[in-house]
Amino acid sequence: MTVTLYQVVYREVKKVTSKIIIMSLCAALMSGCGSAVKQTFDLNPAYRSGATAKTARQHRQILVANPGALKALDGQDIVIREANGSVAYLKKAQWSDRLTNIVQMRLLQALEDTGHFAGVGRPGDGLNANYQLITDLRVFSVDIDSQGRFANVEIAAKLMDDKTGNIRKTRVFSAKRRVEGSGNADYAAALDKAFSSVLQDIVRWTESSL
Repeated sequence: MTVTLYQVVYREVKKVTSKIIIMSLCAALMSGCGSAVKQTFDLNPAYRSGATAKTARQHRQILVANPGALKALDGQDIVIREANGSVAYLKKAQWSDRLTNIVQMRLLQALEDTGHFAGVGRPGDGLNANYQLITDLRVFSVDIDSQGRFANVEIAAKLMDDKTGNIRKTRVFSAKRRVEGSGNADYAAALDKAFSSVLQDIVRWTESSL
């Protein structure tokens, strides 16, 4: 049987192609095995009101807008700020969703739990809202300096009349908590505690302002 030049070339090309495919698969498998799974953290939705619902507010509805934030805070990364002003991200750790989405949902849940409003929702939910809570995440990070590591949360809030667009009240809320420990869970827990304090203050301020 005569082997043509075409058949020889075809066999060689087939051998080389098979080797390339095998090498690519091996590289992909090694890469997948080497990539570490990130620890995922959330913010506590718990809110303790301690007050009874006021009938005068039960006909009112309020919207909770998605918070504004710079790019560093508008994602799933947990932000670390050094004393020199540089920004880094906590290694092998992330929030369970975009931070702005989590903050919006926790504010919404806390306002619902007060029982002081006939309706609480997000813009577009179809509520005939009287007011809108607008927030900006100014700081949401673990700050590291010579004094130690502190979770730092600062949120600016505005109460807007949803009928007229007029801003009724504004205020900045902030809280700090020391990071107790060096693990990722310790960083996330300190941020959760600082946020919980700010959350309580924002909800009480909203209740007393409307």
